[in-house]
Amino acid sequence: MQPSSTFRIAVFPGDGIGSEVMPPCLALLDRASRAVGGFALHYDIAPAGAGCYRDTGEALPASSMALARKADAILLGAMGLPDVRQADGTEIAPQLDLRFELGLYAGVRPVLSIPGIAAVLGDPRAAQLDFVLVRESTEGLFASRGRGTVEGDREARDTMVITRAGTARVVDYALRLARRRRASGRPGRLACVDKANVFASLAFFRKVFDERARAFPDVAVEHLYVDATALRMVQRPWDLDVLVTENMFGDILSDLGAGLMGGLGFAPSADIGDEHAVFQPCHGTAPDIAGMGRANPTAMFLSAAMMLEWLDERHGHAPCGRAAGLIRAAIGRAFRRGALVPCERGGTAGTGPIAAAVVAEIESEASGAA
Repeated sequence: MQPSSTFRIAVFPGDGIGSEVMPPCLALLDRASRAVGGFALHYDIAPAGAGCYRDTGEALPASSMALARKADAILLGAMGLPDVRQADGTEIAPQLDLRFELGLYAGVRPVLSIPGIAAVLGDPRAAQLDFVLVRESTEGLFASRGRGTVEGDREARDTMVITRAGTARVVDYALRLARRRRASGRPGRLACVDKANVFASLAFFRKVFDERARAFPDVAVEHLYVDATALRMVQRPWDLDVLVTENMFGDILSDLGAGLMGGLGFAPSADIGDEHAVFQPCHGTAPDIAGMGRANPTAMFLSAAMMLEWLDERHGHAPCGRAAGLIRAAIGRAFRRGALVPCERGGTAGTGPIAAAVVAEIESEASGAA
């Protein structure tokens, strides 16, 4: 067995339901790590978010940023509150600051069906979705964040920025991902999603994509316009494998992907760079249900599993990967039994019952293995 390792995790509990789903997630991680053995996780709690900004005047304190930089990985709860805004009217979003500060250029949004959760689409193939959207996360239209201009009361301008370096690195990431997926039995096909027929910036994105793809002759590639992609995600999502796209397009399409999974409560994500990575659910802070115990923690749990998989890949530490598999399998078994129906699916199962059911499945698996 590999030697025991301790990984330091910077934990940003966040706002609203973010701070509600984080504690059961940490408990789940600890139970999975004990069941597998060979590693442990040390948590450094990092305050940030809209509540922090309201109370202290800082959305992302320097001390929290320092914890993020020193951490082996970063686990993030949803941040932002609609009634706490900056002077320009935009919401507080430290998660975006982390992306830019740490160079987290690859926004990875898996669309993976969960057993026991009825497919939104009628076709039975929609119950077995398995594709990944890779969103460039540091430029595109989001490069205008905090830099947009308003001229009098006549017009407003935000500028899209597409660079060769930014596009090349996210395309290379997506190409490597497609190659790994082919090795595991998936098609290993990568689609470039753009609007190259209208915008020079996105024609440039496609040009760089084609240049980088030539270095990966074993990966099949195709081009899709973003509007056609949205249509395809609804009509034939089972035909998709890996998609790579600009920041804003990825932001929109990833929510569509979450809808195909059953809702944002099931949708995990990662923002990955060369040295750092953040893992967080795709959902927001849901202030309308905050404090009621109704939040679905599944997306948080799956984001934590993605974190463990990344630690395995980055450090070559297989126990982390086994713990991730244990969490995924426990979630699948818990929902497959049919008794768990989250609130967003019309049921009554909230944070506590879902977390307890998933932990029970891990306990059962661990006792069986013993």
